[in-house]
Amino acid sequence: MKHDYHSESPLVQLVSFNKLLEHYDEQLNSSNKHMAERAKYVLDAQAPYPELREGFTDLSLLETYKDVISIILEDSFAPILTKNEIKTASTPFENLVFNSSERFRQILKDAGEAYEPEITNIPREFDYIMKCTVILQFYYGYNLDFKRPFFFDIPDSNGVMRRYRILYNADFMEIIPTDKAKPVSQDDVDELLENFYNLDLWKEKIPPNSFLAKGFVISNMFDVTAEHSVSEIKSTLIGKTQRGNESFMENFEDTFRSFFRLNDIKVGFAGYDSGANRFFKIYGKGMDSYILNGKETEDCNSTFCSYSHGKLFKENKYFAISNVEKYYHKTEGKVQPYKNLMDQGIKSAILSPIAMNGELLGVLELVSGKVNELNSVNANKLDDVMPYIVAAVMRTIEEEENLIDAVIQHECTSVHPSVYWKFQEEAKRFMADELSGNEAVFKEVVFKDVYPLYGQIDIKDSAKERNLAIQRDLMIQLSEINDVLEIAFSKYKLPIYEELMFRVNNYLNEVKEALFTHTEQAVFDFVKVEVDPVFEHLQKEDAEIAVLLEAYKEKIDKSTESYYDHRRNYDESVMEANMKLAALLDKKQEEAQKMFPHYFERYKTDGVEHNMYIGSSIAKDREFNELFLSNLRLWQLQVMVEMENKYYALKPYLSVKLDVASLVLVYSTSLAIRFRMDEKRFDVDGTYNARYEVIKKRIDKSFVKGTNERLTQKGKLAIVYSQRKDEKEYLRYISFLKAKGYFTNNIEIVELEGVQGVSGLKAIRAEILYQKDKKSERTYTYDDLMEELNN
Repeated sequence: MKHDYHSESPLVQLVSFNKLLEHYDEQLNSSNKHMAERAKYVLDAQAPYPELREGFTDLSLLETYKDVISIILEDSFAPILTKNEIKTASTPFENLVFNSSERFRQILKDAGEAYEPEITNIPREFDYIMKCTVILQFYYGYNLDFKRPFFFDIPDSNGVMRRYRILYNADFMEIIPTDKAKPVSQDDVDELLENFYNLDLWKEKIPPNSFLAKGFVISNMFDVTAEHSVSEIKSTLIGKTQRGNESFMENFEDTFRSFFRLNDIKVGFAGYDSGANRFFKIYGKGMDSYILNGKETEDCNSTFCSYSHGKLFKENKYFAISNVEKYYHKTEGKVQPYKNLMDQGIKSAILSPIAMNGELLGVLELVSGKVNELNSVNANKLDDVMPYIVAAVMRTIEEEENLIDAVIQHECTSVHPSVYWKFQEEAKRFMADELSGNEAVFKEVVFKDVYPLYGQIDIKDSAKERNLAIQRDLMIQLSEINDVLEIAFSKYKLPIYEELMFRVNNYLNEVKEALFTHTEQAVFDFVKVEVDPVFEHLQKEDAEIAVLLEAYKEKIDKSTESYYDHRRNYDESVMEANMKLAALLDKKQEEAQKMFPHYFERYKTDGVEHNMYIGSSIAKDREFNELFLSNLRLWQLQVMVEMENKYYALKPYLSVKLDVASLVLVYSTSLAIRFRMDEKRFDVDGTYNARYEVIKKRIDKSFVKGTNERLTQKGKLAIVYSQRKDEKEYLRYISFLKAKGYFTNNIEIVELEGVQGVSGLKAIRAEILYQKDKKSERTYTYDDLMEELNN
């Protein structure tokens, strides 16, 4: 085994068997004859080699005196147990094994030649400090708890990693000062307890080579693979503990008390929100945060001084305060966390970062009412339990997020990501009220001072087209009913068939003239009540007519119970167009969100409409500037034109070739939006702001002033506004986009007829340039495109 024996150390290592040989010295005078003889045999074997008692640094002598050493150690390594015990004799600290049981040798052999045993949980850089803690404890008598279980991970002959726990027997060790040793006071120890990581300070108090470590150690190892596996499983299960359980924190604190062997420590937690850079109270029975000291949230810059902040955030390391009072006075009671801790009677504390992949999730707080009880030395014990705590916290965060999601989903249905944070905050407050027994009410969510943007791409004459499809379907259905009745009448000459034919023809003429909603319903009822029973009778009576009726029934749609041929074509065309347009809008929206977070919603009607709201109240921690509004307005124009292009590229493939018209509403005044709990959607808030909603609902039906011409026209984008500055802004955008190939030179400004409750609106109508396909660099006007597609 390779080891660096020359690295700096406070201990000069002397291999010696003196302490063990002293046992044999005592046994020489034993009344047990066999024991005395055995002692004499061992001492006689050692006598010619005084250095085996005095100690030596030349480790090659271990090989030289191999036979004598094996006689000295024979009783310690009983041959009868050699196949069972995993045991070694080695130099202290460096673990150079010079004698071992047969089972240990077999384990190493199974591991393969390349394997180097190394203790898994002691970083080499702590080696010097670890030796210092041994000196402080065994020579100076200061009781420092640095005891941690040590492990070897060794693969077996099948390559499966097994874990062995190591127990050291240091009975045969002596620690003796050299002339370099210094006296160590309680103040020195206090300073060291606060500075576990400060290697230079440890070297100053306990200089290199200031002590002799004389002797050797015996190690016993135990296979703890099974226990280790169980603890690994625990780490995944621990998070299942319900924070609402009364005894959760009590049991948790008891575990820590046992772990640290300190009976009055308490445990707290604070969560960390990286987005807002603040700590927050975690809700749960008996859960407290000692750094927050009763507050719900606190900015992390005011919660920590720069040194502690650096430890937790940059290094993700423990921050131990072994004497809170000392630092409280040093900082004149003005600096956190010392002030909050002191106010609660806490004298020592360890703050441990709960981090996942370098990301701080929260802080585990261990606090004690005694000075020095928690310190930078015993903080290292946390290394062995932090994985479990992180797993628990990760599970808890997931559970809390699921609970928050459940509250939001129940109260509000799905919510756009840009405003989700506001609903989360309200859900947390809602849960806190529930936990504390107060009446929990989910308050309405309001965002003030936001600018609205609205756009729609709508199917032209959709009502007319739909009615036309219904009309055609009804005419075909009535004609086919008439055909069946004519055959029935010619065969059976029953007057009832003739009377039904008369009524069918009346309905047919009525539908041909114009389609009214009541006509559609009247035909539906007539067929169901009058025609269907007659057809059922004919199907049973006449095999020839039954064949005709089968063909008729096949054309009847099960869901509508009537002909659904032209209507299906219409509905499927609208659905296909909407799906493609909505997908394009959604994809483009992702890019827009990156520019500046804003609320977005879109819904499908006879086309696709969208609402957007932008402002600082939605963006949470980002500062809003009107530049972002201008940016979004320009983005919206481009997307509207791209959606038009998308539609007209799709039109030739649709069953019903409809036209579309687009519109954008410009509104310069900021307004407030409120989430309506009953409707599960955002709406403008207040009577003044309601004007915006009125315009939105009526705008696409409006006419150009003094004419019968509708505002929205195929091949043109209508931009509706009321203020001169908006006109100038949008003419600037159009000029820019014209150069980019979005619009032609055909730009007009029109005044609108006053719609009910709203007057003074104007609109820019810009003719859209269409590209036949993405590869082509030519652009087309609407008429050019239609002509091209029809060829």
